Amino acid sequence: MWRGRWRTLGGALVRVILVWAVSTLTMLALAGVLPDFRLQSGDGDSVTEIGLTAAWGAGAFGLLSALVWPVLVRALLLVPALVLGLLVFFLNGSLLLLALSLIPSGRGEVAPETAVVVAAVMSAVASATSTALAVRDDEAYRRRLYRLADRRRRRTRRRGASGAGPAAPGLLLLQLDGVGYGTLRRAAGSGLMPTVAARLEGSHRIAAWRTDWSSQTGASQLGILHGSTFDVPAFRWYEKDTGEVVVCNRPTSAAELQRRAIARTGDGGLLTLDGASRGNLFSGGADQLALVLSVSARRGRANRSRAGYFAYFCDPANAVRTALSFVAEVVREIGQSLRARLRGDRPRVARGGLYPLIRAFATVVERDVVVAAVIGDMLAGRAAIYADLVAYDEVAHHSGPHGRDTDRVLARLDRSLALIARVAEHAPREYRIVLLSDHGQSPGETFLSRYGLTLKDLVRAGCGLPVSRRAGRTRSGAEARAAVLAALHRPVEEGVEAHPERGPDPVVLASGNLGLISFPDLPGRASRERIERAHPALLETLADHPGIGFLLVDGEVLGPGGKAARLDEPGAAEELLARFGPGAAQAVRRTDAFPHAADVMVNSAYDPLTGSVHAFEEQIGSHGGLGGEQGHPFLMWPTELSEPEPELVGAEAVHEVLRRWLREADGPQVPVAPPMGGSAADPAGRPVEEPRPPGGNSGSLPSAGVPARDEIR
Repeated sequence: MWRGRWRTLGGALVRVILVWAVSTLTMLALAGVLPDFRLQSGDGDSVTEIGLTAAWGAGAFGLLSALVWPVLVRALLLVPALVLGLLVFFLNGSLLLLALSLIPSGRGEVAPETAVVVAAVMSAVASATSTALAVRDDEAYRRRLYRLADRRRRRTRRRGASGAGPAAPGLLLLQLDGVGYGTLRRAAGSGLMPTVAARLEGSHRIAAWRTDWSSQTGASQLGILHGSTFDVPAFRWYEKDTGEVVVCNRPTSAAELQRRAIARTGDGGLLTLDGASRGNLFSGGADQLALVLSVSARRGRANRSRAGYFAYFCDPANAVRTALSFVAEVVREIGQSLRARLRGDRPRVARGGLYPLIRAFATVVERDVVVAAVIGDMLAGRAAIYADLVAYDEVAHHSGPHGRDTDRVLARLDRSLALIARVAEHAPREYRIVLLSDHGQSPGETFLSRYGLTLKDLVRAGCGLPVSRRAGRTRSGAEARAAVLAALHRPVEEGVEAHPERGPDPVVLASGNLGLISFPDLPGRASRERIERAHPALLETLADHPGIGFLLVDGEVLGPGGKAARLDEPGAAEELLARFGPGAAQAVRRTDAFPHAADVMVNSAYDPLTGSVHAFEEQIGSHGGLGGEQGHPFLMWPTELSEPEPELVGAEAVHEVLRRWLREADGPQVPVAPPMGGSAADPAGRPVEEPRPPGGNSGSLPSAGVPARDEIR
């Protein structure tokens, strides 16, 4: 035993010395290259003295980085995440200046701006060297993981939980946002995603599932994590009772939607038992939270949803690596956009302004932080982990779902999956890795580009209201933009857009190729007769427009040429909506029952031959309504788990499958306290009593004064 401990200690000492030596050589090389950085006195020094000066400076810098850096980052945890990423470089440079000031005889001297560069390079080299040495010593790496797992089990026993016996398999759920079933099969079959292909050939099975009419992340992820998509008619909608526009990617709206789902199901969510939620819109009931939008609107100790940034940026080398990748991605996007313009690609949307930065955030920063968080969760041995990787969805909106731009994103996602799979082999418990998506993407020219006006313009014309001579653009509502604003502590679509003025003007909102029209001055859900009395030409103008597929107005589906079908008339809606695929009428019928369905729901035209739709937003790859691949995401699971039902319809059905897999691994999840006088759920986990009234602690959002455990250690 003592021999093994001395061997471990000796190996650690050798690694420290080697990292120190490499850092010293790096500092010497930088001093020889950079004019504002020197390691010798004004009178000149011998080679030995210069080498000792570099060794002293490298050692002091390494020691300060190990001791001071985590404290500095923790102190700045509530600083906006992107600001923290920039501060990393300046703080790192300050530590180098401090380290050089500790060198005897004042031999170290560097300009402040050069110190930032030197510190960044040295941190990156030291991290790479340390990682390479640790990877080469597989046995030491495994022992370290086992020690971490044993330490966690001891903490669990001290909290009074059972720690005896081997750990049951954990469930790792990775959401590839926006990757449809057909897209994943093509990418795996073409060799673009070899990690996915290898698993499909042996250890995993895959199936498609069908979304509701609202084929977007807000509805799907709420259903997957919290078991309810009820009354989520779109990505954004207007609620007459409050006069507010609910937007799934606005933090306050996400928190309210999560509260409603918990009140309806009587259950805290999929991840209530030792779960972790990373990069999601909703928490799923997890007590380990990072980059979760539904809690990012909260302030103070009860919310530290950006703790994932602390866990990632506490290593300055991570900041250096991510920053370089960020810049490379911005350059890549600018180059791809320029090539698309020179080639005259159609369809095409504007990709200037801040979009290159938003894309780089989604495809680099958020990806790196979420992957690091998942790795930390696995090394900690958590039972259930759900993480969302949004990179493909963001690029597909602006570049289209198929092509070189998105292919490269899929290839990089596959490399992230390979890294996670390698780490899982060393985790203190076995992990069953499930891949899934929340929706797909349908291509097509935007409604504005194809017809020269927005849906809002068309509605105003049909109502006899003035229309601007210059067609405006409907801003894209992609999830990445909300993630960037949340990282900057900025609200999403607040002010007039969140609270439209009541009056005769209609409120027109877009969710991909799904449009919603509400009349604030007509109380309740307006009937067809009331709408036609107020605006006689509107419904006919909309239904007969070539860019619109059908309308839903108070239980009736309207199509072109005066076609109409009541939803309560058997077979009528199925016939009118046949071109939109199996289950279209069922999806429309379910949405019609939502209390907050819009007065008029509009689905764009759909071409079954090309699979194209017309987004009412500025997106050439879109989702949110019916038509094409957007409604067919995938579910991919290991063969040791039970088979799902042959046909999965709706995110709520996927939630039930995932709950069953959790029970197969580690017993049922823990629901929130049931309402007075009844049980919250039957043995299968389905609610059997009336929904809980609103208010109180939901079981997933932290209550006041009780901070959520959200660090990744």
